[in-house]
Amino acid sequence: MLNIRQTTVYRGPNIWARMPVIHYVLDIGELEDRPTNRIPGFYEHLTELIPSLYDHGCSLGRPGGFLQRLREGTWMGHVLEHVALELQNLAGAEVARGKTRQAGERGVYNVIFQYEQEDVGLAAGALALRLLNHLVYGSEPDFDFVHEHEEKVIKLAERFAYGPSTGAIVHEAHRRGIPVLRLDSRRSLVQLGHGKYQRRIWATVTSETANIAVQVASNKELTNRLLHEIGIPVPRSQIVQSADQAVSAAARLGYPVVIKPLDGNHGRGVFVNLADEGEVREFYDSAQAESRNGQIIVETFIPGKDYRILVVNNEVVAAAERVPAHVIGDGEHRVQELIDLANQDPRRGVGHEKILTRITVDSQTMEVLERDGRTLETVAQDGEFVQLKLTGNMSTGGTSIDRTDDIHVDNIEIARQAAMVVGLDIAGIDLITEDISRSVREHGGGICEVNAGPGFRMHTHPTEGHPRHVGRAVVDMMFPQGEPTRVPIVAVTGTNGKTTTSRMIAHIMKTSGKTVGLTTTDGIYIDGTQIMAGDMSGPTSARMVLKNPTIDYAVLETARGGILRSGLGYDRCNIGVVTNVSGDHLGLKGIDTLAGLARVKEVVPASVLRDGASILNADNEWTVQMTRSARGEIIFVSMDEENPVIRDHIRQRGRAVLLKQTRQGEMITIYESRRETSLLLASQIPATYEGRVRVNIENAMSAAAAALAADVQLDYIRLALRTFSSSFYQTPGRFNLLDYGNKRIVMDYCHNVAGLESIADFVKRMEADATMGVISIPGDRSNDDMRAFGELAGKTFDRIIIREDNNTRGRARGEIAGLLKEAVLSTGKPSDEVDVILDELEAAKQGVERASKGDLVVLLVDKPVAVWEMLTGDRPQ
Repeated sequence: MLNIRQTTVYRGPNIWARMPVIHYVLDIGELEDRPTNRIPGFYEHLTELIPSLYDHGCSLGRPGGFLQRLREGTWMGHVLEHVALELQNLAGAEVARGKTRQAGERGVYNVIFQYEQEDVGLAAGALALRLLNHLVYGSEPDFDFVHEHEEKVIKLAERFAYGPSTGAIVHEAHRRGIPVLRLDSRRSLVQLGHGKYQRRIWATVTSETANIAVQVASNKELTNRLLHEIGIPVPRSQIVQSADQAVSAAARLGYPVVIKPLDGNHGRGVFVNLADEGEVREFYDSAQAESRNGQIIVETFIPGKDYRILVVNNEVVAAAERVPAHVIGDGEHRVQELIDLANQDPRRGVGHEKILTRITVDSQTMEVLERDGRTLETVAQDGEFVQLKLTGNMSTGGTSIDRTDDIHVDNIEIARQAAMVVGLDIAGIDLITEDISRSVREHGGGICEVNAGPGFRMHTHPTEGHPRHVGRAVVDMMFPQGEPTRVPIVAVTGTNGKTTTSRMIAHIMKTSGKTVGLTTTDGIYIDGTQIMAGDMSGPTSARMVLKNPTIDYAVLETARGGILRSGLGYDRCNIGVVTNVSGDHLGLKGIDTLAGLARVKEVVPASVLRDGASILNADNEWTVQMTRSARGEIIFVSMDEENPVIRDHIRQRGRAVLLKQTRQGEMITIYESRRETSLLLASQIPATYEGRVRVNIENAMSAAAAALAADVQLDYIRLALRTFSSSFYQTPGRFNLLDYGNKRIVMDYCHNVAGLESIADFVKRMEADATMGVISIPGDRSNDDMRAFGELAGKTFDRIIIREDNNTRGRARGEIAGLLKEAVLSTGKPSDEVDVILDELEAAKQGVERASKGDLVVLLVDKPVAVWEMLTGDRPQ
């Protein structure tokens, strides 16, 4: 049996693709020895059930390519990929990307396939698995594939899909490269754009739609009066609150009349062409039932056809003739049977979920049929038009004919003015006239309604005529060509230095006048104010920042875990920074080698926009290799001016940030087109402690390179770096130095060997009388990593206290400390200079108390805030 061992849903760019995909680890078992050409009947049964698989070109790049692979013999992981894609397409999605690769273990495959809606993609994958198991093993004797697809995939897709109106706008936003964030998966509330540039839509109501305009449009009597006062032809009308008042108003206005709710919409409760008092009384209660405030409007009936004119940003962009719900007789079937046949049209659905709405039989239907001398049992003549509703609303089953090219210029101007009088940015103007190609001022007719939030489907999917791309007009209104839609995003990844580099970049951007949204392992910050605490370096936190309407710049620390868990929280970034790649987290989530870890980090530079920049560390072999997939301009940083990578890059007129030895000292130097520009001395950056913290020099260079790529003025970069310190309040847990009486304390969130190497270099440069190290390492690191960490600590510190984090990540209490102690002692360290105190706060306290005058105490912390508060509360004056 085929078995899915693991499922991962990536919601952004990831290690497999630059788009949202679902990843299965699939075990095909004994089918590793039975490709598809060796399974009797498999090809025939599969293609009979899903004939549209013919459209899949696969690696052959032509229709029928995948079927050829099936006939020649391919493996079940590959088949699952294609079936999962096609089941989504049959449900209305447009997905085509996938890949299947061996996972290293015999019979186990990585199967990756694209999705549009997450729930639909998962349902399609699950059904594909069931189908293949059934075809190969007969696992479900009563398996009804067609029914299961309808119930498990198609209906789910219909429930979660954008409606036609929202979909038209979203499709155009995607075409223009505007970010789209769905804010409510079950409704049509959508954010277009990021940060301060964002706009929102709720179906066809935009964030720019004036509430006063919506209120005016919902009051039909007020709308008619405002239009009449500027000379736009409208029916005469009167508001009533009882059937008797309606009859009196109808007599005064003159029959025939229309009655409808004063605040109604979608054609509900509208009854037209009422010829006498009896009909007014008959339909009054039905109209009142659709009114929220109980008020009804009676107006004169305008004969003619029903047209909807769409006005966007005071311009007519489409017009359609609306035809009431109807069926055409065939001389054989009863009216009810004709309705049932019409509702079988796959274009018809419930409400606004599809381009047409199913026709319902209600009291209005019965009345219309009765007026025409018919019933549901009537057999209409062949070709006979049988009307079923009074109005042509799409929501009641009507159809549409595109008339955009036919509309008379006078009618265009009347519609424009109507939208402007009401004040709507998007308006649906209902015009009644015999022929829209003739002026209503000369040949009669008028506007009967102005609608806020009009539906688009009669224009995007007319039953007859050309579809109109009305979503483009809306997006152009909200985002005129040339105006920004995205806030610049700087994404920072790497093994060490991510948080400090992110903070440095954010500080530079804030200094240059930006309102920055920042995510780090410490929390989320908006314009320097922390709004959430904790590890916020994943995709969910990134999306939180990009939804914030105040920011105009985003700096997003992007950690390994989030990339592996669900991909990036953004589709593209302007600048990608990779600080370094070194051994950490190996053995977790299938990443066992440095090459595998580099592949994870590589997702960030691979997601850079083409006109952006990738900032890479030329001193790290793994980041240098990322040039093969990094997008945008490559800007290298290096601490070694003799590095051949950096020298070749500069020779080829590439930009770089380099640490150069000068007579003044170590100078951070910018190279552009072989031209040198001195930025500032490394010792002038407070966070480097006069150049002793080498890793912060490197971090500062990466930050400077990112700012350079963003065209920040050099004076702002200099000022920001000169005012960036490693104080607890600016970078908590990152090389925080504290004078504690006659001792010096360094607190750092060091958690791997590479980080400890930086600490060791700093300790050596501090030239302290003696050193005390309070150390630990997270429990999810390998035993080999723990031994290497302990051995390095034993060579670095004179005395050591070993502690453990509260969360030992699956290890028994004391196991981590035991491994570290064994490694420390293996370096020849006397046992009386090594102690174990498992509690973090007590270990820190003892480390400080046991240190002597002039000693340097290094605290490797997991909870920097708690340790800092303890130390500063007890600090000698």
